[in-house]
This record gives sequence, structure tokens and C-alpha cells, in this order.
Amino acid sequence: MRSLFRSRAPDPPPTVEPVPTVFPKIQGGDIAAVFVGNRVAGDFYDSVRVGPERVLVGLLDVAGRREDNRGLLTVAQDIFRNFGAELFSRSDINEADAMTELSLRLNRGLIETSKGVHSCPAFIGCYHEKFGTLCYTNAGHTPGLLRDASGVTELASTGLPLGLFSHATSDAPTVGLGKGSVLLLVSRGVIECGRDHDCAADEFGLERVKEFLMTAPAEGAQALCSSLLSTMAEFHKEAHAPDDRTALAFVRTA
Repeated sequence: MRSLFRSRAPDPPPTVEPVPTVFPKIQGGDIAAVFVGNRVAGDFYDSVRVGPERVLVGLLDVAGRREDNRGLLTVAQDIFRNFGAELFSRSDINEADAMTELSLRLNRGLIETSKGVHSCPAFIGCYHEKFGTLCYTNAGHTPGLLRDASGVTELASTGLPLGLFSHATSDAPTVGLGKGSVLLLVSRGVIECGRDHDCAADEFGLERVKEFLMTAPAEGAQALCSSLLSTMAEFHKEAHAPDDRTALAFVRTA
């Protein structure tokens, strides 16, 4: 006898969002991030203390829409926080080797989770409070900008975006941050604000970000990010932002 009751398909697993970032207190430093508009694309930032004197910070830009990428963002955050803490917690580590290993693990985690190629430009840095140094890797991301007494320096790409090739690695140089130095990271949405399809002539552009940073007053990280995004909004007024627009800043105060 055929049952009158049809089996019910299981409910889909609940959507898991990345854990909200609470920036750690940094001795002699101030860190913050600001985004504008709805979180519609793949911008993702995070920061976590990984040792008594080290803090990890990262800005990722996962290709695609956020509603389709939450699983990737969650995996990336888990690796960034947990494996990052495992790598950087010891005092006697080689930071460049640890940064390369973290980038490789993130890269493979994205490939395995997406079951294929999924581009993710990323800027990841480890700040050492005692030495005032930043060991970083720039995997195909918008250049980081470092302002110090000598001017504004681009921390350009040191390798391919994550999520493309399973064995790809990025170089991990180290830079010093003296008192008053500012590190500014922005997402592609900030750089390309105002772009008309494939024409970059009217975009906000990296040069305008550099000009802003060069003349920005010495203030806190939160105010610096907010001021930049306000400047960008004045450049190109629009009701709807087609891409995430995120700014992250670290200011060495002492």
C-alpha cells in the first residue's frame, strides 16, 4: 500500500555569517575600518591578536556576490583567526615564513570550499608592537598605502590573488612604521568608484586616494577612513553603490 505521506526534503543549512570584527587594542596604535552602502559584494576585513606582541589584520575581496560567498568568507575567517594564531603565537618565529604559510592555507581553503577556482585578492599583515614593523603579503590586492616622514609609499602586489592556483605563494616583505605612520587599505570599490563600464577615465582612482592620504590630518583611524569615504562620495554622488567600498587604516600613535 502506497503511503499517503511524501517524504519532506531536509531544510537547507542555516546561513552562517562571519563573526563581526572587534578590533584589538594595540599598544601605541589605533586601527579601524569603515564601509559604505550595503554589503553586497565580497569585501571582508578582520583583525585579531595572535600573541603578546603581534596583531594580524586582513582585507579580502572575494569575487562574486556576498549572498553566494558567505561560506567562503566564514572559512577564510576561521583559517585567518585560528591557523593565524597557531603560526604567529611563538616569539621566535620567522614572520615571513609564517605569513607565506598562512597565505597558502587560505588559498587552499578557498579552492577546496568553492570546489574550483574563485579569485580572492587579499592584503594580510602582521604588526609587531615592540618593533613597530609590519610583515605583509599582497595577493593581487589594491596596493596598501604607507604614509611616513618620506611621503606615501605603495605596498604593491607580491603575488597572485588567492583561490586560483593551489600551490601559488606570495612574497612577504617587512616594513617599518615609525611614530605617526599611517597604513591605509582600500577595496577595489573605492578605487573604481565612478567607473563607467570598462572606462577608467572617471574613476576615483588610486592617485586620488594617495593625494587624500598625503594631506589628511593626523587623526584617529576611524576618522581617517570616514573622511576618505566622504571624499569619495563627493567625487561621485549616486544613490546605489554597485560594489562594496571599504577603507581600513592603522595609525601608529607612539
